[in-house]
Amino acid sequence: MTEYIRLNNIRKVFKKDDRETVAVDDVSFTIEKGELISILGPSGCGKTTVLRMIAGLVEPTDGEVIVDGVSVREPGPDRGMVFQDFALFPWRSVRKNVEFGLEISKMPKNERKERVDRYLEIVGLTDFADARVHELSGGMKQRVGIARAMVNAPKVILMDEPFGALDAQTRNIMQAGLVEMLGKTDQTIVFVTHSVDEAVFLSDRIVILTKRPGNIKEIVSIETPRPRDRSSAEFTALRKRIHTQLEKEDVMK
Repeated sequence: MTEYIRLNNIRKVFKKDDRETVAVDDVSFTIEKGELISILGPSGCGKTTVLRMIAGLVEPTDGEVIVDGVSVREPGPDRGMVFQDFALFPWRSVRKNVEFGLEISKMPKNERKERVDRYLEIVGLTDFADARVHELSGGMKQRVGIARAMVNAPKVILMDEPFGALDAQTRNIMQAGLVEMLGKTDQTIVFVTHSVDEAVFLSDRIVILTKRPGNIKEIVSIETPRPRDRSSAEFTALRKRIHTQLEKEDVMK
């Protein structure tokens, strides 16, 4: 694999009135092209801040984010975001939601339809292309959000707890669907989650952050091939090891 994203000594300080809050302090790691990396850590440790710095939505106070050899200064079409709250347009159909970015870029109609059809198939929503948002379940809405991010063919997809608002059964289905999608694209995914189980099920590597200010506690590589068996001894042992690391952070608060 080839290095695609690099975080060099990232630090972020938020200022409000006379107060300064250090959210992330001296974080450095790399992400290879085609990897799925999860960022895991205690609440308030800066997981989303790191994700938003990669997206170009938040500027580091110190340090640098580099994507494909270019320093990140602002959002760009090479990076797509998937949010927990879906962020769909309720007045548009599934198809129209997915093709929104392609409309903005003025892609020809025939090419647009072909591209949208492909990604609706990938996320399993071909039969719901003309449905309205209010007709969809939570899991289906999130699949629309994923398709909308993927259809613009960004090289990086940034996912901020995308399944966090779903019930356990739907969440497991969505995780399995994401694993299946990984086999159909070569996109790099950075995935923020609170769930150890989810991180172990999905990731090539897991970046574990300390309590705030977030710093890297450990980066865990997962060698088990996908799809993974949650009941296997390897899965259970890895989940326990990561839980132990997080519990140490909670005790230290």
